[in-house]
Amino acid sequence: MKSSAILVIALFFFNSTFSQMIDDSVNVDGHTRTFHFIAPREKGVSLVFVLHGSDGNGLGIVAATKALAEKAGPEHFMLVYPDGYKKYWNECRKASPAATNIENINEEGFFTAMINYFEKKFGINSSNVFAVGTSGGGHMCYKLALTIPEKFKAVTAIIANLPDSGNLDCAGKNKPIAIMIVNGTLDPINKYEGGPVIFANGTSMGNVLSTDQTFAYWAKLAGYRGKPEMVKLPDSDPQDGRQIEKYIYHQTGKPDVALLKVIGGKHDYPNDINVHVAAWEFFKSQIGKTQ
Repeated sequence: MKSSAILVIALFFFNSTFSQMIDDSVNVDGHTRTFHFIAPREKGVSLVFVLHGSDGNGLGIVAATKALAEKAGPEHFMLVYPDGYKKYWNECRKASPAATNIENINEEGFFTAMINYFEKKFGINSSNVFAVGTSGGGHMCYKLALTIPEKFKAVTAIIANLPDSGNLDCAGKNKPIAIMIVNGTLDPINKYEGGPVIFANGTSMGNVLSTDQTFAYWAKLAGYRGKPEMVKLPDSDPQDGRQIEKYIYHQTGKPDVALLKVIGGKHDYPNDINVHVAAWEFFKSQIGKTQ
């Protein structure tokens, strides 16, 4: 009975969220690029892009952000769920066989157009623009941080590592940016220790750096040296066999750089925290900081 009640509540939220969802598009280099959002009730809100993984779409990740969406109104931000081009992002992995990579689709133009759209139509605060993405969406967050960091206050990449030098085809601007990484030590696809990224169907996306190397890249870019602070997060689900260690570089005048190391985590979300809410808490902590 209890589980049935929970299911009814979840379905109610899911359906009511979809009923409020607005679909729109922008034209970028002759391509119609689509996105979905719930209109804010006020001006001046922060803007948070939620990016789906490879072979997905914007609406497909809405249900996973239920807890985050509940905070949007009270905490003055709006959520936007963009669609990748033919279900994929043109992120920075040279080896990607996706059409978006082969055709070199202009993602920077897409995100810039969306930011301009929401600034003009809803008066969002363009100083507080964020992105959180899972898997391929996490790789897209890295691209945004590399190529148009001036457009974003912070990003969060979930189960994703930076491509290695032989697989990286983005020219970064070397601008420090606040970033949080959430990776599992037992991820069979995006391996914590780096190496080839191969999907279950055999599709290869080339090699990536290790999580520690990825974390170190962003920390060095922000001007940090030495070891980060470390704290173990509460193990709220002892049965899942996972423990989260949080590593963070934090200093006045510099953007924060954080890593949530999910010990025992795979290519999925941990139960001990809600990763999307954790991303927003990280984003919120960067508001008002100079970098």
